[in-house]
Amino acid sequence: MDKIASFCINHDYLMPGLYVSRQDGDVITYDLRMVKPNQGTYLDDDGMHSLEHLFATFMRNSQYRDAVVYVGPMGCRTGFYLLVRDLLSPCEVLRLVQDACAKSAAFEGELPGAATSAECGNVQCHDLNKAKAYALAYGEILANWNEAKMEYPPEVRDSYEV
Repeated sequence: MDKIASFCINHDYLMPGLYVSRQDGDVITYDLRMVKPNQGTYLDDDGMHSLEHLFATFMRNSQYRDAVVYVGPMGCRTGFYLLVRDLLSPCEVLRLVQDACAKSAAFEGELPGAATSAECGNVQCHDLNKAKAYALAYGEILANWNEAKMEYPPEVRDSYEV
């Protein structure tokens, strides 16, 4: 069986940041890596779940809404995947993620899509304060990010063959 692309990057060298992971047709997958893999610090389920609600709401209500295909957490709990149509430049994706981080970190009120069990499949598993802290920390990582940093470094990318 072929190894899938996301298992072919060397997680031992992967640092938090925003990376182009792959392109499939007109859909580009971005790796929103929030914590360093395999270091014992992971996103808690409840905070990650709440941040998913915030990210999805803000990104799908942004000026780039028509290009956003999906945003959701990684099973390893080290970040999120963002899938967008290739209508957006990497700089626009960076702005989209930075804006979603800023809005999430500052969010006050009832968490979107989490008021009732009719809206959310795990309505008891939320922590808005953790989500806000994750968004703030990730926004700080991305504050000086740019398009040149969005490619995986050679030690991450070239360690394995797809």
